[in-house]
Amino acid sequence: MKRIGIDVGGTNTDAVLVDDGKVKAGVKSATTADVTSGIIGAIEALGSQANLKSGIDALMIGTTHFINAVVQRKHLTKVASIRIGLPATASLPPFSGWPAELEALANGGIWMVEGGHDYDGRSFMPLDVHALRQAAKEIRTRGLKYAVVTAMFSPLDTSHEDTAADILRQEVPGLSVTCSHMLGGMGLLERENAAILNASLIALAEETIHAFERAKSKLGIAAPLYVTQNDGTVAEASRAAAFPVFSFASGPTNSMRGAAYLSGLKEAIVVDVGGTTADFGHLRLGFPREANAVVHVGGVRTLFRMPDLISIGLGGGSLIDLQANSIGPQSVGYRLPQEALIFGGKTLTASDVAVAAGLLELGDRKRVAHLKAAEVDAILACAKAMIEENVDRMKTDAGDVTLIAVGGGAFLVPDKLQGVARVVRVEHGGCANAVGAAIAQVSGEVDQVFQGMTRAEAIAAARQQADSRAIDAGADSDSLIMVEAEDTPIAYLPGNAMRVRVKVVGDIRAKQLQQA
Repeated sequence: MKRIGIDVGGTNTDAVLVDDGKVKAGVKSATTADVTSGIIGAIEALGSQANLKSGIDALMIGTTHFINAVVQRKHLTKVASIRIGLPATASLPPFSGWPAELEALANGGIWMVEGGHDYDGRSFMPLDVHALRQAAKEIRTRGLKYAVVTAMFSPLDTSHEDTAADILRQEVPGLSVTCSHMLGGMGLLERENAAILNASLIALAEETIHAFERAKSKLGIAAPLYVTQNDGTVAEASRAAAFPVFSFASGPTNSMRGAAYLSGLKEAIVVDVGGTTADFGHLRLGFPREANAVVHVGGVRTLFRMPDLISIGLGGGSLIDLQANSIGPQSVGYRLPQEALIFGGKTLTASDVAVAAGLLELGDRKRVAHLKAAEVDAILACAKAMIEENVDRMKTDAGDVTLIAVGGGAFLVPDKLQGVARVVRVEHGGCANAVGAAIAQVSGEVDQVFQGMTRAEAIAAARQQADSRAIDAGADSDSLIMVEAEDTPIAYLPGNAMRVRVKVVGDIRAKQLQQA
């Protein structure tokens, strides 16, 4: 099976060709301001090394479009937010705690109606269908195209959200409705926030996916398009367009999956040093450990599947201050070929220091000959201390760990580090993020409360649901394996209640590839 994997970073867009599980070619191309033309450039550069005109089975892309839109407050669409939970949730309406400038971009109106369920799954209040229809009329009058429905404890019982979505679609033809139970766990505000962010990004996601499809057609590639997700798997393009928040952290996750694949290690800490940041994560069974705490995205509290990552301002393009003996967090990013000293620029970067130290062959070494050995050593020692500190923060026990160093800036990672048993470097490690995209699988996940079952029965029921979701997303049923299973007894609920979370992954269904 031949796949093209692409990952868009802040500095470079990487592309690789993986054929029958082996990396046949890999390239780096400068990321462009519009991202899409950078992807085209990367694929064209890859085509100069390998034949891409025929036999490509899938094109997998990881993009920073969606997380950047939230962080930079750009390209967001106004959303109608319907909260089902009166009278219990009136004191904290939707958008509570949002940064004012972000709320101004996304808040298209708030409608709060009676309904929802209690913590034990019983109906809290009957669903106010009349109020929903009235809200739908007002949404239609305002010309809103995107809506979010959030009900109390909807992960326990989705019926009120599902009914509300049906009513909204009936009353407002063409309305895109995001139900919160598809995106988060029990926390009402965090789940609602994730759904609102998701809905506000759908227009951008659809535009981005269409641009990727046009680029694919322009290059003569007939393979289906997949977009990488936060958990190290992929989603078919149309599904990714409907749930853009699931691609927020796909870049670092791709690197971790690529590192696991290239090294053959399933348990290790990974550091991916790019041009702008160094991202640290922990591999478990070859997949990144997921965060269990609240995740802030652009200043908004959310709680959905995200990798447990630490990101610091350390990369090949990081600015160096010799007087303060500091690195970053600012970076020249994709302007490295214009601004770094080794290329004739006027900005001292980490790449300049690495060239002066003989760690990297890039540009013109004579342009950094003026750097004193003591200055170079001090900066490298600073980078070493930064890496050691954050490896320590990522550990789950006090012992020495294996560290896989990948990314174009991995030359900043020394071979000897305190608290690290060995540093592993892999072939094609500079493009590990694109490799992770190329080899990604399809996942299915369930996080639900089960009652009246034994532990084994609850996990089996969750596994069955997760399998079904993975198959619906395009996975081959024969390849599915369970990579995570957690169960937590809930003492305050009757009927031997327990919360069960199960995740399965599998290969992309061959039939789906052929049809696409």
